[in-house]
Amino acid sequence: MFRKSAKGAIINIMSDPSPLPLRPDTPPPTAPAASPPTAPKVVLICLGVIGIVGVVAGAWALITHMLSNPAQAAAWRDIFIIFMAIESLVIGVALTILIIQLAVLTNMLRHEIKPMLESTSETINTVRGTAIFMSERLIEPVVKLNSYVASISRAVEIINALFSLKRKGN
Repeated sequence: MFRKSAKGAIINIMSDPSPLPLRPDTPPPTAPAASPPTAPKVVLICLGVIGIVGVVAGAWALITHMLSNPAQAAAWRDIFIIFMAIESLVIGVALTILIIQLAVLTNMLRHEIKPMLESTSETINTVRGTAIFMSERLIEPVVKLNSYVASISRAVEIINALFSLKRKGN
């Protein structure tokens, strides 16, 4: 595909990386100017940086203290191991409760909700059958009767029109 440049030269569009302007007098789009950060954003950023620096400094102080006192480090290690064991027990109990609740939910779906859905489906089929029965036994005969009455009334109108023409002709 080709187009003419501003100087009149023919340019291959496929090899030209510059986008086509929408209109010749339209300036190219510019990127929106970045707005300066507001005061709450600056405060949050500063608090975040201070928090990260505090955590790193605290970890560094703890490591140097533990390296200088190995007996105290062993005590803290044992306390940490005990804490992790208690946490594992709590997580195990929570998972057991979760599995029991899942089993109860599955049982409820099988034995309570499924029969309700089957009953609802049966009711819908009954309503459908009733509607078909009413259509066949009540509505169709009424429609046929109305068509017969309309055709008879039309026939009577035609006969009356013929007799009235005959009377006028005499």
